[in-house]
This record gives sequence, C-alpha cells and structure tokens, in this order.
Amino acid sequence: MSLTTNGRFDRRGFLKTTALGAVAAALPFGGAMAATPKKGGNIRVGKGHGQTTDTLNPGVWDNGYVIALTFAKDGHLTEVLADGSVGPELAESWEASPDAKVWRFKIRSGVTFHSGKDVTPDDVVASINFHRGEESASAATPIVAPIQDITVEGDTVVFTLDGGNADFPFILSDYHLPILPAAEGSIDWKSGDGCGSYKLKSFKPGITTILERNENHWRDDVAWFDTIEMLSLTDQNARTTALVSGDVDAVDKLDLKTIGLLARNPDLDISSIAGTQHYTFAMSANQAPYDDNNVRLAMKYAINREELVEKILFGYGSVGNDMPIGSGQQYYNTELEQKTYDPDKAKFHLKEAGLDSLEVSLSASDAAFAGAVDAATLYQNSAKDAGINIKVVREPNDGYWSDVWMKKPFSAVYWGGRPVQDQMFSTAYTCGADWNDGFWCNEKFDTLLTEARAELDEAKRKQQYFELQEIVSTQGAIIIPMFANYVFAATKKIGKPEAVASNWDMDGERWAERWWFV
Repeated sequence: MSLTTNGRFDRRGFLKTTALGAVAAALPFGGAMAATPKKGGNIRVGKGHGQTTDTLNPGVWDNGYVIALTFAKDGHLTEVLADGSVGPELAESWEASPDAKVWRFKIRSGVTFHSGKDVTPDDVVASINFHRGEESASAATPIVAPIQDITVEGDTVVFTLDGGNADFPFILSDYHLPILPAAEGSIDWKSGDGCGSYKLKSFKPGITTILERNENHWRDDVAWFDTIEMLSLTDQNARTTALVSGDVDAVDKLDLKTIGLLARNPDLDISSIAGTQHYTFAMSANQAPYDDNNVRLAMKYAINREELVEKILFGYGSVGNDMPIGSGQQYYNTELEQKTYDPDKAKFHLKEAGLDSLEVSLSASDAAFAGAVDAATLYQNSAKDAGINIKVVREPNDGYWSDVWMKKPFSAVYWGGRPVQDQMFSTAYTCGADWNDGFWCNEKFDTLLTEARAELDEAKRKQQYFELQEIVSTQGAIIIPMFANYVFAATKKIGKPEAVASNWDMDGERWAERWWFV
C-alpha cells in the first residue's frame, strides 16, 4: 500500500487520485486571501438548506446544512482535503493488506469529546456499527455494507472487508460517519456531544444553529472563529438580501441571475468552483411508466441540456450525460456518447414502449436546487415536441426532502457527488440502497461494481468504471442534464485559503474550520 507517514495517500502510488474537477479559481471579483489566519469574531452564514425535520441523527442527514454542522461539530476518521486527496483526521495513519481487504487505522491519542470523555477505538467501532446491519435505517448502510468485521487491537481499529477496496479511506470521510460517544450498545447522538473543533450550543432545526470554538480541540490550525451562527435561509431572495444588507457574512446557492449585480458590490467576494455537484430529475423505475427503459430513454432525449446550462446555470456549469461522475474525476468515461436534445429519438423510444404520447407530473422546488422550478418548466416546453406532456408541480421548500424526494415518482434533486466513483454508485445506484432515488436495480451493474471496487490493476479498473457509467447512462432511472459549479459569496471581511475544496459547497463544507476574519 502506498502511504505517506501521516496516512495520506501518496498520489504517485497505485491509489492515486485526481483533484475533484480541478479546483477552480475564484471569480475575478476580488477576494479576501489573507496570508495568516487569526482567531476571533462571530460569523453568520446563511445556508440554502435546512428543514424543520432535521435531527442530530447522522444516519438521516440529507442536506448541506447538516453536512456543514457535522464537519464543524464532529470528528471523522479521515477527511477530503482541498486538492481532492484523502488525509488523516481522528485516524492519524492507516495501512492495508496487499489485497486491500484488511485495513488498520491507528486512532489519534489525546482527543476528547466536548463532554470531556476520551475518544477511544471503542467509540469508533460503535459509530461505524451504527450504520451497519439489516436493522440500520442509515443512508450510509450501503457504503459500510462491505465491512464484515471490526475489531480493536490496542490503539488500532481493524476493518475486514468482504473484498478489496482501494478507496476505503475515502469512504470513512463520509459526512454520515462521525465518531460519536459509544452508549448503551449504540452511540449517543441526541446530546449533540462531538469531538470536532466547534461545540454545539443551540440547534433549532430549520431555523438556526449556534456553535462556539472548542478550546480543547487537538488541532491548532483550524477553527478561527470564536462563534458561528448558521441560519437556514431556503428562500433565495431572503438569503441574497441578508448578504447584501450585512445580516450574514456568507451564503451558498447564489441566484445565478443576479451574480452580475452582486459582483458590482465592492464589499463582496464571489467564488465559482467546478466539482461533482449535479442536478437531476429522478424517475421511480419501480412503477409505471418509468419501469420501461424505453420510457426512461425518451425522457432523457426530450430534455434540452444546453438550454438548462445556459438559462438555469447561466454558464456556471456543464452539460451532464445521465451519469453522476464529473469530468475531472479519475476514470471519467471519455468515450461515452453525449446525449443531446432529440425529440425524434424520444418519439422512437416512446413507440418502442408502445406509446404514442405520455403524460407525467414532475415535482420541483427551489429546495432541490436554485432554479429547479424554472428548470422543470423548460423541460416541460422541450418535451412537448416529443409528445410528452409534463405537468410541473411546485412543491413547498420545507419538508421537500422528507415529503417529496423518493416519495413522488418524478422529482427534481441535487447531489453534491462523492470524491470517488464507488462511493457515489454505492450510495445511490446499487439495488436497495436507501438513497437509490430511482429505485433502480441492475444485476450486472451491482456485480461489476463489486469487481471494480476490489480491482487493483488500474487499467482493468478504468475499463470497469467506464462500463459502469455507460450502464447508468443508458439504462438508469436518473436524468442528469447538468453539472453545476458551486457558487457562493462572502464579504471581503472573510479570509479563505488559496486552495478551495470542490467535493462539497463552500470549501467542502469545511468553511467553519478553514475560513477566518481578515
């Protein structure tokens, strides 16, 4: 196994990775790039996510608000760094067997929870086991399913997998997998106790969260703010107004229509980062009419992808091809034919399904992604020429993820993507995965994914991932018309590192640790 001494992957080794989407530079609107961070101040951040149904249960987290919360409050075994590689966090180092089936993670000593309790290997075991097994309702169950056994050897936690997985350290960085205190055969998530660089002082779901710096945190190179106030501002106008008026210091999910106007404000710094974020329309393949792949293909050819990138993303993104892998990721399929808007081909596939026309309802809300309702309306207009009548249903923002997503048969969705392809596919495309929002099952796909996960020959692995992407694109139940840049803004009082992560919005949702007041 090619490792550096601190547990970070050596990019020259056989497990080398690429930066996700080649971390893009901030837009040339100025910026606050201070050379030396300093501590102090209270930052107020408006997030275009969060809902009243949010909880502190890591197994059900499903939006950017709680992702930012856990990366501030909790510790994870590993973290995705700004350049897209994986680095150590609570695990100070790791090593794997030659077949990548057995992984040994040495747990950092001297780390305590906010309650004062020491973080131990037993807490690690309990935290990962919380997501394992048939009784678990966690969204992370699919990505930890390959774990056959977890044991403790002194300060080391040993994971035995059912097959080789060269990407396993990336898997343990998933935001669903914080290390929480072991309690009564499970974990204590209700108290809000964590071991991250910020302590939770107040959590009001769908409204606001208050955090304060953990002075006893084991790292001294993160967490520059004294306190953090994170607001759930799902209404785009309210979020933008709060930024312009100075009520908040930073916001995500900017209204792309108003970026030109915002850019004229000398007090604001706007960033556009290309990564793995993609906007989708999910069809439920377990019910008619989407159980017929010809119908799914008709729906894919009836959408004008270029128009959506132009009118919804205003150029801050790129055309998608119905598979969730970004063009900057390792093993991106460069040979896959790009689908284009083709009403005649859509009609052909309708006829193959025995249909002359089709009527469907598409649920959308700006809680799904900024401009989702407008995107659905554009889709409605383009599909008409293919004989497809789409009724756009505007859904409420609050409760969208609990009441609409994976409840309605055709809905708008956003995905932040995942740092490695196996993690993305395992989370949302394997049969029976909790977040398989297309309810799609393909035996060949599942078998090939297992093989690719264990394959250590890079050439063979590349070919396997190429084929997996082709299967998803041509047979899957998810329409992926566009990849969207992460576009966010902060006042120029906020300092940011030169390298900004692209695996999630707002610096990989690590802004709480990585940013500071100039």
